[in-house]
Parts: sequence; structure tokens; C-alpha cells
Amino acid sequence: MIRLTNVVKTFDAGSTFAVDNVSLEVIQGETMVLLGTSGCGKTTTLKMINRLIPMTSGTIEVGGRNVIEQRPEELRRSIGYVFQGIGLFPHMTIDENVSIVLRLLGYSLTDREKRARELLELVSLDPVLFSDKYPEELSGGQQQRVGVARALAAEPEYLLMDEPFGALDALTRDALQQQFLKLKKEFRKTIIFITHDIIEALILADRIAVMHEGRIEQIGTKNEILQKPASGFVRNLFAKPAEQLKDFWPDLKE
Repeated sequence: MIRLTNVVKTFDAGSTFAVDNVSLEVIQGETMVLLGTSGCGKTTTLKMINRLIPMTSGTIEVGGRNVIEQRPEELRRSIGYVFQGIGLFPHMTIDENVSIVLRLLGYSLTDREKRARELLELVSLDPVLFSDKYPEELSGGQQQRVGVARALAAEPEYLLMDEPFGALDALTRDALQQQFLKLKKEFRKTIIFITHDIIEALILADRIAVMHEGRIEQIGTKNEILQKPASGFVRNLFAKPAEQLKDFWPDLKE
């Protein structure tokens, strides 16, 4: 479980609220999508969860423990992090990129190589073809798959995913969304997934938290949000996608 209670993050000596009194709870095994436009506070919220940046006030708990009471490195061992920039090390092979966390945790070379092969297969990359390649030899979609594999390497309980498919073409993005759904069903990780793409949020989420100007406008399932928007902002945000998706989810009929 991940729980945020009255979390605030300010900049400019307190004059700018990036995150304004955010409270939400992600239950074990759930995928919560933070949805909103650029600058609404999504990424800042994610970075506070694994202590990449400090919060100004409030409480964040991961697994029932206050993150402030945990050493950052200890906290991050339980959290996989995937982001749009991918962040693969260009001088390392794909095998080395996937297994770097395991090396830091003291796994043997044999165990690292075995786990890397398993993970590449898991994200539909043939280890025989990809293990010895370097990131520059892979497409954007393939690199993103490697990023997901690396995030899963140490078997974390939690995944934080910041626009992981945002920079990809539509065809590759669709394929990775389906891969995500498969992995989600198989592993039941607790996931916070950031996107600005409404359709992506509706496809991937168990529940959606709509953010606007640093605040949570509404939290609910796709049905709850589409059928009973909590504000004019949410209603307008979902109006067009709701119409597009009625053919896919018959239970969204008026």
C-alpha cells in the first residue's frame, strides 16, 4: 500500500504550490493512474514518494512505513522506477543494464545473468538477440521494455512509472500498453502510473486520480469518473474520450 496524506510541495520560498494538499491511497496490487496535463504536479508527487525530492509537509507511507523514517536506499530497493527518458547506461550492454541493481545488491554473476535472461523474455525481448547489444542499437520501444525489465529486476513490491510510453509512436505505445496489462495481471504489483493521455489512463488503470494545478480533482474507477465527474474540469476533460470509448466498454452507457 502507498498512502499520501495532506502532502504539500512548495517552491520559491513557499510562494508556489507544485503539490497542494494531496491525499490518496493505492491499495496492494492496484494500478493507480495519476492523470493530468504537464505541470499539474504528477511527477513531483512521484518523486516525493521515493524521496528524490523532499516534501514540504504531509505524510507519505509505503508498505505502512513513513518514508521519512526509512533510509532512501532502503526505500528504493522496494520500489521500481520507470520514466520516459528511460535512463539506460549507454556504455553497458542490455544484460548489464538489466542486472545492475542485482550487482549492487551482491548477486553472483551467474544469478545476475539468469535473472536478466528471464526478465528480457518477460518483456518479449529474446535474450539471445538482445543481451549483448547496447542501448543505441535498440529502438525506442525496445529500450523502454529494457527499462521495465530493469525496474523489475530486484522484484520490488511497488512500481512508479512516469510517462513511460509518452515519447513513443502510436503503434509501439499500443503494443507496450498491452504488454503492461499482461505483466500487471501476472504480478499484481502496486503501481502508480503517470500519464497525460486520457485513453491510456482508461485502458491501464484500476483507478484514476485526476490532478489539476497541484490538487486532486477526483479519484475513482473509469466508470465512476465517466458517469459521475466530480467537477466541471473533470467533465470537460473526459467528454470526448468518453464518447470514443462507449463502443469498447458497454457498461459506460448513460
